[in-house]
Amino acid sequence: MPIKTLQIPTADGRADAFAAVPDRGGRHPGVLMYADGFGIRPVLREMAHELAGHGYYVLVPNLFHRHGPAPVIELPEHIGDEARPAVFAQLMPMIEAHTTDRVLSDADAYLTFLTAQPEVSAGRVAVTGYCIGGLLATRTAAAHPGQVAALAAFHGPVVADGPDSLSKLTAEVHFGHAESDLTPEALGGLNQALDAAGVGYTSEIYPGTIHGFTMSDTDAFSASGLKRHWDRLIPLLGRALGTG
Repeated sequence: MPIKTLQIPTADGRADAFAAVPDRGGRHPGVLMYADGFGIRPVLREMAHELAGHGYYVLVPNLFHRHGPAPVIELPEHIGDEARPAVFAQLMPMIEAHTTDRVLSDADAYLTFLTAQPEVSAGRVAVTGYCIGGLLATRTAAAHPGQVAALAAFHGPVVADGPDSLSKLTAEVHFGHAESDLTPEALGGLNQALDAAGVGYTSEIYPGTIHGFTMSDTDAFSASGLKRHWDRLIPLLGRALGTG
């Protein structure tokens, strides 16, 4: 799959990004993919490449573009538990500076850019995200109910803004939670909020997983969790975007 290096105009300058594009030409449904807190790195390129292989144009922006181009900080090849404290000491100020206003401003810019690409077909798009990116994906879908047809978030704090934040969703939703992130009782409360929103959804705890289970360059990685993620994500996109 071709990888395109891009610059997205935003209200605060240009955001560097990349897109994974199906190699068979033509136009394809668009997917906006938000990285986890570690940002753009080889594993995100692999995941976008995999998704593009199913026929989607996948746009992955640098969440922390205000602090410089990706990689914003130097990351080890494998982000093990011993490296996490030093990495997060650098990342947390950037995460905390990424306010809701900035998230929504960037989301406007990302969706405008995505839908204008000549390789992207007309119509609604999907938004996916991992870890903090799951929260950003949820905020994006709630802010653009007429534009986002599918929302998928994995091991993300999707109710960090409170259950009422889900009320504006119209997208079909899948939330895949780590076993270490959510109790069954909290899952029940979240699913009640999704019921109240009136959307089609699946929201489940992935057995035997810990936070970050989709990321193969971390100690949290679960091969079975990643497979379950693909088994949920690909059919969701097929249904919502009419490609299944």
